[in-house]
Amino acid sequence: MTTGRLEAFSDGVIAIIITIMVLELKIPEGADWQALRDMLHPFISYVISFIYVGIYWNNHHHLLQVTEKVNGRVLWANLFLLFALSLIPVSTAWIGANAGAVAPTVLYGVVLLGCALGYYILQSVIVAAEGEHSQIKQLIGRDYKGKLSVVTYTVAAVIAFMWPWVANVLYAVMAVVWLIPDKRMEIE
Repeated sequence: MTTGRLEAFSDGVIAIIITIMVLELKIPEGADWQALRDMLHPFISYVISFIYVGIYWNNHHHLLQVTEKVNGRVLWANLFLLFALSLIPVSTAWIGANAGAVAPTVLYGVVLLGCALGYYILQSVIVAAEGEHSQIKQLIGRDYKGKLSVVTYTVAAVIAFMWPWVANVLYAVMAVVWLIPDKRMEIE
């Protein structure tokens, strides 16, 4: 299988994920500013989740641009990443409807952790397929941001049991960290 086919399939799944998320945003009940204000938490949750999905889409694209070998393990690792990403819409809707609640905040962190682990596994499987001395291994390097993500989401999900707002801040901070461009694998 070519990386182009894998990327096209993944793009389709990611497009569906974004579509499902936006469909969860409901029309405000009323025609005044208060009705719009009542939509603030669901909208903020949507924006942060949209940014996360966009980050994964962007990084996935760059990862596959430098990938030369796709085998069965890569396909399954990619499916695990897509599975984790597919859970973002439900966790986004739940946390958006229940701002500050413990269970939705914990679940959101667990889903983000699943996405981070899925991406890390996909990178690792690609490196294993191509070899420790491959171009992709050199480009990935030590992957500090990827490891920081796993640690941060784990800590945030645990903190959410006591202070959900702190966990939400950590989720937002990690989105900002990933918005800083990572040029390691970008091909012109």
